[in-house]
Amino acid sequence: MTHAGLYIHVPFCSSVCPYCDFAVTIAGDERRAAYLEALDREIALARGHGLRFDTVYLGGGTPSSLNPDQLDRILSRVETALDLTPDATRHLEINPDDVDAATAAAWRDLGFDFVSLGAQSFDDVALGFLGRKHRAADAFRAAETLRDAGFPTVSVDLIFGFPGQTVGGWRRQLETVLSLGVHHLSCYQLTVHDGTIFGRRSSRGELLELDEDDQAELYLLTHELLCAAGWEGYEVSNFAAAPSHRSKHNRKYWNHTPFLGLGPSAHSFLGRTRWWNRRKLRMWTRALEDGRSPIGGEEEITVDELFFEAVMLGLRTADGIDVEDLQQRFGAEIAVVDERAVERLAEEGQLRCEGRRIQPTPRGMAIAEGLVRSILP
Repeated sequence: MTHAGLYIHVPFCSSVCPYCDFAVTIAGDERRAAYLEALDREIALARGHGLRFDTVYLGGGTPSSLNPDQLDRILSRVETALDLTPDATRHLEINPDDVDAATAAAWRDLGFDFVSLGAQSFDDVALGFLGRKHRAADAFRAAETLRDAGFPTVSVDLIFGFPGQTVGGWRRQLETVLSLGVHHLSCYQLTVHDGTIFGRRSSRGELLELDEDDQAELYLLTHELLCAAGWEGYEVSNFAAAPSHRSKHNRKYWNHTPFLGLGPSAHSFLGRTRWWNRRKLRMWTRALEDGRSPIGGEEEITVDELFFEAVMLGLRTADGIDVEDLQQRFGAEIAVVDERAVERLAEEGQLRCEGRRIQPTPRGMAIAEGLVRSILP
C-alpha cells in the first residue's frame, strides 16, 4: 500500500527575500499563537480524510523559527489525531540563523529524520544579492552542526542562475557542499515571479536574468560534478549521495501519491481532486476560528490531464516513465506516446530507452516539459 504525505505550512519568516513567491509573513508571538491554535483545529478536521501517512513535512516560510516546544506541539497533535505509520519520516526546513548545537539536538530528539538547510549560497556577494540575512560562514557552520547532530539525512538548498554567476563560481559552491559531508542537495534555478521585489525590479529593467544557455551550462555542470563524486541526480532539482537519502516525501508529488496540506496556502491532492487553502494567514486563521473550512478553492482533474502530468512529472525524474504501467493505469487509448519522437530524442541524447521505460538524460531533465510536448501526439 502507498501511504499519503502530510505537509504543514509554517508561514513565518524574519524577513521576506526579494525572490520569494511563497505565502510568508513577519509576525510576532500573538499571531504565532493564533496560528498554532488554528492549526490544531485543522489537524482535527484532517481526520475526516481517512488517510494514513508515512511522511510529515514542515515547510514554509521558516519552520525552524518556531521554538522546539511549538514544533513538539504540532507533532504531538499530528501523532494523536492522525494515522501515522510507525516508521513515518519527519522533515524540517531550517534557516541557518536558527541553528546551534542545542537546538539541533532538540530537533533530533523530536524525531526529525530529514533536515533541509536553506543556505542558498556559500558566497557573501551572492547572499547579499539574494537578500539573505546570514553570511557564508553562518551557512557553513550550520551545515556542520546539523551533520554532527546525527540526522540521518542532512540536505542543503542552493540557488543558481542569477545575473553575473560564473561557471567557476558555481563549481566552488558545489565543491563546498561536497566537502561538508552532507547527504542531499537541492539546486533551484532562480525564477523571477511577478509581485516579488525581483519581479518589480525586472519589470523596470533593473534586473536582467541570466542567459538561458548560461543557465543550461550551470545545470549540466551540476550533474557532471555531483555524478563524478558518486551522487545521483534523481530529480530535476534534487541530488542524493545514495538512494537512501532521496526525499521520500517529495517523491509523492512526482508520482500522484495522495498528500494533504495544512496551513495557509497549502495544497492537497487525492484521487482526481486538488484543493488549496486560503493564502492569507489572517483569512485562514479566521475561517478556522469561526468553525469554517479554510479551503480557498478546488479543481477536478480529467484523466487526460492526469496522464499529461504523469508523463511530465515522470520525465523530471531519473526513473522516467514506464509506458506499459501508464497504459494499465490510464488505458491504452489515452496513454499513447509518439515512438518516432522518442527515438529522435534518444538519438539527440535527451532520452534513453530500456524496453518500454523512457528516462531523461541530464540534458533532457533540463527541458522536461518540452520533452513531454514532443513525445505526446
